[in-house]
Amino acid sequence: MGEYEKAMRTEDLTRLFVERSNAGDAAGVAALYEEHAVMAYPPGQFTVGRAAIQQLWEQVLAHRPQFTPEPPLPTLAADGIALTATPPKDGAGARAQVVRQQPDGSWLRLLDQPEFQRPGGAG
Repeated sequence: MGEYEKAMRTEDLTRLFVERSNAGDAAGVAALYEEHAVMAYPPGQFTVGRAAIQQLWEQVLAHRPQFTPEPPLPTLAADGIALTATPPKDGAGARAQVVRQQPDGSWLRLLDQPEFQRPGGAG
């Protein structure tokens, strides 16, 4: 398996996530996460670690969902840590990730909140 493209800018993470998800590449999606990353998914649960995230995405991508890029909100960054977010088209509220710069200058996701439910469970 070839070396995956690295996210050298925080904005690259969302683009690579969409490209790899739409290609059905769960290993490629998992490669965007740190080894001990935490994903708040499925709803109400946490998926911990790159291997578990890959297993989760293998199940999700088996249904061949198609993702469309969402324009990001401005990235907030300081001291090698950044907060990225997108307002989702599906009205889930927001998506947010804490990402960390790696020694080679690339960025990986550390915390991923793919959907926030509006308070009160509206929707």
